[in-house]
Amino acid sequence: MEKHLSEMTLAELTREGGIPCSCGKVHRCGLRFFRAGPGAVETLPEALKTQGRKRPFVVMDEHTEKAAGERVRKVLRDAGIPFSEFVFPHREGKMEPDEWAMGALTMAMDPACDVILAVGSGVINDCSKVLAHACSLPSMVVCTAPSMDGYCSNSASMIQNRLKVSLYNACPEAIIADTDLLATAPDIMLQAGLGDMLAKYVSVCEWRISHLVHGDPYCEEIAGMVRACLKKIVDHADGLMARDPDALKAVLEGLVISGISMAFAEISRPASGLEHYFSHMWEMQALQRGEPSDLHGIQVGVGTLIVLWIYEHMLETEQPDLARAEKAMREFSQEAWEKRVREIFGPVAPTVMDIEARVGKNLPETQQAHLKIIAEHWREIQEIIRDELPPREQVYALMKRCGMPLAPKDLGLSSRDTLDAFYGSREIRDKYLTSSLLWDLGLMDETAEKMEKMLEDEA
Repeated sequence: MEKHLSEMTLAELTREGGIPCSCGKVHRCGLRFFRAGPGAVETLPEALKTQGRKRPFVVMDEHTEKAAGERVRKVLRDAGIPFSEFVFPHREGKMEPDEWAMGALTMAMDPACDVILAVGSGVINDCSKVLAHACSLPSMVVCTAPSMDGYCSNSASMIQNRLKVSLYNACPEAIIADTDLLATAPDIMLQAGLGDMLAKYVSVCEWRISHLVHGDPYCEEIAGMVRACLKKIVDHADGLMARDPDALKAVLEGLVISGISMAFAEISRPASGLEHYFSHMWEMQALQRGEPSDLHGIQVGVGTLIVLWIYEHMLETEQPDLARAEKAMREFSQEAWEKRVREIFGPVAPTVMDIEARVGKNLPETQQAHLKIIAEHWREIQEIIRDELPPREQVYALMKRCGMPLAPKDLGLSSRDTLDAFYGSREIRDKYLTSSLLWDLGLMDETAEKMEKMLEDEA
């Protein structure tokens, strides 16, 4: 490589042909057009022309239509570009990226269109990527808030059969971020973007540990790229909340680069760890109750503080207690595990049990193999934690300064909700998380007891 990924510009990161990496892979991203700054929405005709697209299918909801819909319509009409559109109808509570949303969107799709144009952020972008993949079309996005890092990822975070899943598809070929539009986003959307990025401290740490213990593919160049964009966003955090145009642009670019990291890795590992699974679990709990959940990035920020607390306790352990781990292994009860899964997941429990039947996370031989590596490399694991994670107090202070929720209680979540999310986190995907490490060490129950006390002390 002529230079590190962390030193490359967006144009260099997205060049055609990809980037040969020292990890042995050629990293590629489908993004071909990016504009950020005041009035950037005016470049939409250029983006369409550059990519050879002639008729966009514009996707919005009632909020993003209000924020940017008329601007987008005017730009397209003034340029003489025909388009069709779909505005999701009003639904009580937060719009969810589920089968209902995708069914409504698919039924409205105009087959005369040759590109899906999302006008929005998380849910709108994810649904548009899934539709584009199903229709074998490219997608583009006009960002309405710097609220998450999924703009440029090659996956969509969706709800399928009431279970939170990642569907892999393709990243948009054009991203337009008009800072005049971004500046109108509510505070909570800006805070959500910051929360989603603060998670990267944990995700990179956990990625390195999962590579060591579970053998997950890892690329230090991609990890370095994530660290660099995280630093950029943290440095601009105060300016973000003040809606400084330069800070908005810097943060959006950082969020886009974080999404590119997932496209490069072809997995969500660089940007998502246990902190995201707290959010996924809380969203699923809300769905079961028929209640709205908070924004993903807001929940992720709170989850990040919890995981930083877990890791600080791990650093206090001189050496894993292998006898305790082996005792937990011997005493494991499939019947008790299934009972807990039913209590936590309710009607989704059979789907969760199917995941375990397929991948065997609970098998003694799986735990024994992990435990052997953990014991041999405990010092290395602790060094990874020290290398990657800032003090919890530092992240807490930044979030507090930006007016963000700091604990589950701030989100209206009980200690039981949080403990269920902790226990359920390792069950909903085949992914080696911090909770998986604690399971292998036989420390899930002890950690849950300490976590409950911590949550009570913060209440």
